[in-house]
Amino acid sequence: MSATAHAEVSHWFSLENPGQGITRIWESHVHPFFQANIFHVAGRDVDLIIDGGMGLVPLRPALDLRPGKPVVAVATHIHVDHVGALSEFETRAGHRAEATFFEDMADEHTLAHLFRAQPNAVGRPPHQGWSPLRFQIRPAPLTRILDAGDRIETGDRSLRVLHLPGHSPGSIGLVDERNGDFFAGDAIYRGRLIDDLPGSDVPAYRKTMEQLLRIEFGRAYCGHGVAIDQNELRSIARAYLDRRGGG
Repeated sequence: MSATAHAEVSHWFSLENPGQGITRIWESHVHPFFQANIFHVAGRDVDLIIDGGMGLVPLRPALDLRPGKPVVAVATHIHVDHVGALSEFETRAGHRAEATFFEDMADEHTLAHLFRAQPNAVGRPPHQGWSPLRFQIRPAPLTRILDAGDRIETGDRSLRVLHLPGHSPGSIGLVDERNGDFFAGDAIYRGRLIDDLPGSDVPAYRKTMEQLLRIEFGRAYCGHGVAIDQNELRSIARAYLDRRGGG
């Protein structure tokens, strides 16, 4: 990597280490609406990358990956702020309901056109000459299609796939019952939950909230913002059900 490219990577990403081999990464200069979390879960045998941000700067050089160690990248859903860097990884997984969308990353599914139209899409350009009008997501066909109940193994973690539609048809979460970790994607987080995008489904989202009220975990790592505990997650889920006439 050239010195210029290394500087771009080091100044673009922010990192936080909450412990237990988990690193939270986010793109500091992206508009808050599109500033999603990326999680690197360092496993004994396999490293797991959960979501891929916008892909405006290469993600892989920002990760502490051991040469030769297998890496699995999982997309919690197809939206632009979660799949931008997915093509950097050879092994890619996502839910069956959105599997074909990864093959061409069309705007109608990724909603990348909303980013291109966003005023002040970035606080600073990722590199000289960059323009949001030329932004495109590289296709990243899935190498593994996930269904509810499937498991992703890292050697010291076993993460169960939850299908959590509503925000998008193929939204998923990953729960590690043994360690108490729940990677929630955009199914739930602090703030207003978005259910009015193309592909969103309010009745499905209500069922997802009901499902989330039943799962047990210690800490939820959300697609946006900070981690939350089980009590806060359940409070957010109940508030959504009250607002949307369910529960």
